[in-house]
Amino acid sequence: MNQPVQGPPSDPVVNLSRAREDKLWAVIANVGRKSRIAEVYASRAAADADRGWREQQVRAYAGFLQSSKMPMPNYSISPVRRAEIPRGWRPLPALGFLRGQFI
Repeated sequence: MNQPVQGPPSDPVVNLSRAREDKLWAVIANVGRKSRIAEVYASRAAADADRGWREQQVRAYAGFLQSSKMPMPNYSISPVRRAEIPRGWRPLPALGFLRGQFI
């Protein structure tokens, strides 16, 4: 008896691997009601390290930001899928602004 020909079996490890590749960790910059993706990483540990560095930069320039009446950005970490990242996205500078504008 002939068995019907089937395609390759679905490999859950491969599907899980694809899901992991799609899940990224974003460092989110918040200023007032605006929020932007500052940077994207494959691991939460890398995103947490970047967030810590960005917070340190804000503390270091706090006097400058206050005297310039610039808002101080706050940073958080959030999972993000690759499809959620805007096409023209570019990383933000550490202080979250460039030429006086929050990007």
